[in-house]
Amino acid sequence: MIDTPVLTETPVQVALRTRVRELCAKYPDEYWRKVDRERAYPEEFVNALTDAGYLAALIPEEYGGAGLSLLESSMVLEEVNRSGGNAGAAHAQMYTMGTLLRHGSEEQKKKYLPKIASGELRLQAFGVTEPDAGSDTTRLKTRAVRQGDKYIINGQKVFISRVQHSDLMILLARTTPLDQVKKRSEGLSVFLVDLHQAIGNGLTVTPIRTMMNHETNELFFQDVEVPAENLIGEEGKGFRYILDGMNAERILAFPIAQAYTHVRAADLMRQDAARRFDAGQACGPEANMAKHLAAEASWEAANVALQTHGGYGFAEEYDIERKFRETRLYLVAPLSTNLILSYVAEHVLGLPRSY
Repeated sequence: MIDTPVLTETPVQVALRTRVRELCAKYPDEYWRKVDRERAYPEEFVNALTDAGYLAALIPEEYGGAGLSLLESSMVLEEVNRSGGNAGAAHAQMYTMGTLLRHGSEEQKKKYLPKIASGELRLQAFGVTEPDAGSDTTRLKTRAVRQGDKYIINGQKVFISRVQHSDLMILLARTTPLDQVKKRSEGLSVFLVDLHQAIGNGLTVTPIRTMMNHETNELFFQDVEVPAENLIGEEGKGFRYILDGMNAERILAFPIAQAYTHVRAADLMRQDAARRFDAGQACGPEANMAKHLAAEASWEAANVALQTHGGYGFAEEYDIERKFRETRLYLVAPLSTNLILSYVAEHVLGLPRSY
């Protein structure tokens, strides 16, 4: 008998899952139904996650956080969703601070990160998307103009979540006009906006009612003043900073996590089939199931990759659209997944032959 490789978690990770699961058990389906029915924000649940330290998972211990890995942080969100809850209400508190952590000054990090870790400050809003820029972030029109010791910001953002439940917002704005830069990705800068100071002083927040209870808003900036000291990193380098933050969000995003899970499952079945073949054992079912899982997983991963990259995914230079086209073939060749499922049904499950 050949042992099938098993993916194991460390005792620390197992304990982490258990603790999160126990916390979530205090918020049963009835709680989430009520929140959804009232289209409310799950304030009590988010506070509980904060008090337990889970939303400070990615903040280093030196700034008052838990100092967990991204993998372990994703486990927290996975358990919340697995319990029937909605991690989307709080996940941004976990990763949005990454832009500040990786690119902010030491003074900025000491000023804000401990308060974000404790929950005294909420940094859950991420102001990037604009109505006219689509998926091409480099074409955003929100402008930030330096005037002495402050920046004056004008523009519009849309589909910005959790603004009304945040104290701070990471904002991407253009500091150098598009026609004055060599590369479109240049001339964009990142700011830390104090929402309590900005709202009512040039910043207008208009809720957008959507199918999901996701507290989404449209923002209008009219001569909003932001202190120059709130610039994160170097002026004009913001596009790269934002991509860093988005990478964490995408890893914590469940379409990608689900695609990855299916790829790993297919890989394990592939290993099992190959080892059986190498040992001279019968491996028809395993070989067919490996091919089926791999075909489905690759197509799913291609879809997720295209969705994640947005407009860039359709550009030939990034190769996403090529892999998207290539992986579709695997569902029909060299063997159709329909035939594979027929084989499994007949030869593994003992069901009547279907072809």
